Amino acid sequence: MIPEDRRDGPGADEESTQLQAAGSVRKGCDTLAAQTPCGRLQSRRARIHQQINKELRMRTGAENLYRARASPQPGLPRATSNARVRETVALELSYVNSSLQLLKEELEELNCSVDTDMPDREGTTVPMIPLGLKETKELDWSTALKELISGHFGEDGASYETEIRELTNLRQAVRTPSRSESGLELLTAYYNQLCLLDARFVTPARSLGLLFQWYDSLTGVPAQQRALAFEKGSVLFNIGALHTQIGARQDRGCPTGTSRAAESFQRAAGAFNLLRQKFSRAPSPDMSPASLSMLEQLMAAQAQECVFEGLSLPVPTAPRDCLAQLHLAQEAAQVAAQYELVHQAMIQPPVCSYVPFSWTTLVHVKAKHFRSLAHYHAAVALCDSPPAEAELLALEQVFLGPLPPSEPRGLMLPQEYEERRKLGKAHLKRAILGQEEALRLHALGRALRRVDLLQAVLGQALRCSLTRYSELDLEDDFFEATEAPDIQPKTHRTLEVRAPSFSRVKVADIFHRLGPLSVFSARNRWRLVGPVHVTRGEGGFGFTLRGDSPVLIAAVIPGGHAAAAGLQEGDYIVSVNGQPCKWWKHAEVVAQLKGVGDEGVSLQVVTLLPGTEPPSTGDRRPALRGLLRNQKECGWRTSVPVRASPRPLLGWGRKAKRDKTAGGLSPASQP
Repeated sequence: MIPEDRRDGPGADEESTQLQAAGSVRKGCDTLAAQTPCGRLQSRRARIHQQINKELRMRTGAENLYRARASPQPGLPRATSNARVRETVALELSYVNSSLQLLKEELEELNCSVDTDMPDREGTTVPMIPLGLKETKELDWSTALKELISGHFGEDGASYETEIRELTNLRQAVRTPSRSESGLELLTAYYNQLCLLDARFVTPARSLGLLFQWYDSLTGVPAQQRALAFEKGSVLFNIGALHTQIGARQDRGCPTGTSRAAESFQRAAGAFNLLRQKFSRAPSPDMSPASLSMLEQLMAAQAQECVFEGLSLPVPTAPRDCLAQLHLAQEAAQVAAQYELVHQAMIQPPVCSYVPFSWTTLVHVKAKHFRSLAHYHAAVALCDSPPAEAELLALEQVFLGPLPPSEPRGLMLPQEYEERRKLGKAHLKRAILGQEEALRLHALGRALRRVDLLQAVLGQALRCSLTRYSELDLEDDFFEATEAPDIQPKTHRTLEVRAPSFSRVKVADIFHRLGPLSVFSARNRWRLVGPVHVTRGEGGFGFTLRGDSPVLIAAVIPGGHAAAAGLQEGDYIVSVNGQPCKWWKHAEVVAQLKGVGDEGVSLQVVTLLPGTEPPSTGDRRPALRGLLRNQKECGWRTSVPVRASPRPLLGWGRKAKRDKTAGGLSPASQP
């Protein structure tokens, strides 16, 4: 019913290559390769591939026209200067995007048709709303990173071909993550690498000079910026979207499935909450504060729905007494209340202009459906068995809510069976009217799946209510039906938003060879000195060492051999007798120096330079605000803790303090 996955990039030619590729480049990457030798399935896949390529060509043409309107060039038709043309093109992009979502979902269903790990669904459950992934185009890191490594770090950029290729392959893999934990780990690993890139290569005055382009998940309209934070924010958005897809495909006909689905939607809400709190002025509608707030509410409502479904599952040992039905009534009312808030968020501008109509309809239908279920379970609690004395208070709170003792009680619930029957009948009437309204609203929307599960669920609920109503309806029942009170929403299992856990995925810095981030980053400037030859005197070499990776010259004895060789306090040792030692521990450097004979030692050091940061080399367009995250939280695998101040994780328009070069060092030692 709802598009679940958008797994490929936007270029027509490159998409065709990806979709027809066999095998996965990296764990967690799914290139949508054919997974079965069955000729009939292969033919259906080939047909879908052709339709996808056709839609991609249409999107490429619409995208070119959209860009021409955004930045008109000489020689283009005058029609492109009309604002209405751009609106029409944006609408066409939205239509093409919806078609692509449906085609890719159909292809995913074919690819999963032989997946033996997928559980068989028992019964019928209400469909959920998964979010499609943001798409992106290929990106060439090579030129920008090589120039920066050569110009700022003073090393041969061409010698880092392997590292750049590894980064390129990782980004290529995250364009098509599998809908599994492996796919989440892949996205998280790339996100952590982006944090390392941000800490090493980006400053408030310098960007990488690369243009990052991502397609809006809801409209398909492209957005682009030169800020690395836009890349990180888009990946974080996809982490949340992938959680929604994993939650939507769980088998919620068993307790394990409902628990896993609820957890997935909680984590999705946490990802969108993190984006909403730390991002501002995002260039695409799906990452605007209003959209992220709506998505967070939607995922929280779907998680609460999973709680209700878990309580509704038939358990032989669980009692179905009055109190259990009252709990179900309040849980259903809680779900309905949350979906009503989501519906209000969806119909407010500007969200209403780009949220799919099927989403708005489904959320509205669910609000009506669960409100009706609340009345149904309340009626069952009233009529099936007389409530015990201890249950009367709980029964009143369902309808009246908890009232302070000082306030007078309102309507007292009847204790006679006949009065309870009449009140239960009134609740069933509200349930029937609500379910009929839900079916009417559902009929207004165009079905997006061949099998409409929602209609089956609504029809089944209506039949149950009608059956119950006929059992309570007597031939000589001519009394005027009482008005059933509202059911007070309440949950007995409060769900909390779960933020993404970046530390659970450990990554090694791809550009580890450049040296520790505390010194060798774009935020610092340094001068390479040496090789400097230092001989041993009676008191040693004449300097004191402290710290790890790199080891710092903490003090230089005046008149000593080190001072005569030109070494200074604050220098970092990067080479000992031609051996690079940027990552050496304090004890390793000391041991190497102690093993030197009378011939002395050859050292290379770097001296940090004072002054401002290097001049800007790229377009700085701050759009998202900073999100602090240190190495431990992101799961970076480094030899020692970074001594620098925490670098903004999503740092657009945020100034970072200069590192304290002597902070966090180990006790002083003198070789």
